[in-house]
Amino acid sequence: MGKGDQKSTRGKRVRGSYGKTRPRKSSQPIAVTEKPTKVKAEPKPKTAKPKAEKAEETEEKPKVKRTKKAEE
Repeated sequence: MGKGDQKSTRGKRVRGSYGKTRPRKSSQPIAVTEKPTKVKAEPKPKTAKPKAEKAEETEEKPKVKRTKKAEE
């Protein structure tokens, strides 16, 4: 990293070039402004919802017995 290195800041200064490592100074001063704050609306009060009643249980289907596949 010396005077001949094109990527270092020192190399850029020696050559008189600019880039990512040695950016040019901006001609206009940067004006800093405050971000506008959003006004949050008051949260709505939570109300208890009536629970839905469970449907009547249906008849259970008879379970099918599993059979093993024949080995090939």
